[in-house]
Amino acid sequence: MEQPVTSADNTASTQPSSRRPLRRGLAAVSLFTVGALALAACSGSSGSDDGKNQSQAGADIAAAKKASDAKIVVSAKDGSTGASINSTGVKVSKGKLTDVTMVRVDTGAKVAGDISADGTSWKPGVQLERGTKYRITANAKDSQGRAATENSTFTTVSNANSFIGTFTPDQGKTVGVGMPVSFTFDKAITNKKDVQSHITVSSSSGQQVVGHWFGNQRLDFRPQDYWKAGSDVTMKLDLDGVAGADNITGVQSKTVTFHVGRSQVSTVDLSSQTMSVVRDGKTIKTIPVSGGSPQHPTYNGQMVISEKFATTHMDGSTVGFGGEYDIKDVPHAMRLTTSGTFIHGNYWGSPGVFGTAGTSHGCVGLRDVRGGGGDTPAKWFYDNSIVGDVVVVKNSHDKTVQPDNGLNGWNMSWDQWTAGSAV
Repeated sequence: MEQPVTSADNTASTQPSSRRPLRRGLAAVSLFTVGALALAACSGSSGSDDGKNQSQAGADIAAAKKASDAKIVVSAKDGSTGASINSTGVKVSKGKLTDVTMVRVDTGAKVAGDISADGTSWKPGVQLERGTKYRITANAKDSQGRAATENSTFTTVSNANSFIGTFTPDQGKTVGVGMPVSFTFDKAITNKKDVQSHITVSSSSGQQVVGHWFGNQRLDFRPQDYWKAGSDVTMKLDLDGVAGADNITGVQSKTVTFHVGRSQVSTVDLSSQTMSVVRDGKTIKTIPVSGGSPQHPTYNGQMVISEKFATTHMDGSTVGFGGEYDIKDVPHAMRLTTSGTFIHGNYWGSPGVFGTAGTSHGCVGLRDVRGGGGDTPAKWFYDNSIVGDVVVVKNSHDKTVQPDNGLNGWNMSWDQWTAGSAV
């Protein structure tokens, strides 16, 4: 046990100057004596004249002998910054934890957590906040019931010095065969190889899955062909502590599994303004449509349904069309591109345009009624589609959609796709 160190003489001298050499001589003797005492204490001798120090040293030794064998370790050291928001916790050896308290220092709010069944570890029940100060007090007892305590106050990694990736699809979802695993990172990634190598995506079908970078903040994964219907896909994210660029590290660690449902690929042929819905290899319905007008053609290519809205607001000014349209209750809308291409219900168009003419600003319209009720082609297609289904558009006068405009990486050849991998 460390004791406070004090000077042998902390008073100002009031003696004549002729006696100062004697005082220096006494100081030297005193220092020599302390050294001798220290040596004697190490050898077990009790020959010290300093009874108080000897008594304290004996008490310290006795207390140490009675101390608990339990050794508590808080993963985030006291006073540290940059602590993990995922793996911060408590472990104990030669004992068992009796209780652990964790609080946010700024609010005093307690953080829930659980001691393991064997009593040797504790971890928070939720992910910690970034850039936040926490305090942990952990108590344990050894096999003889002797108590031990450890305290640590620390700050988690800051927003400025960490990165996260938002991703789709979510845990437990059932998706269509075209659904990629897509990450968007909140900061530019320059260490792409390490980041990609700490994300693995595998399928129960055994299909090879490869990642492709679109710029510095988006990373998608897919197989060469669409996912096999009925397969399960597992994504393992182990980015906690991985350097993404200078002065930024990852803070995520989790596993996500999603299910691939039946196969549904619908082909929109704008030469005939029709859509054929093919499920598990069989055409189940052909629907008249109205695609983009000659002035505003629909993109060609393979597009994946990324969102579904029973009703949504479509305002042309948000996608560069000024005030050409502003419809606040578009029914049965399903997003195909980030830039605003949808396949959706159309109640305002003349029934005669479906199957005969392209009249939209680039979307694919299906006959519908206001409010989305009734038995309409738009309602049927909406009810029979899921996120991840593929809609292929062909014979339009427009170009092929860009692979990163939505979840549309299927418009790249396999060689092009794999060339964009960092590993």
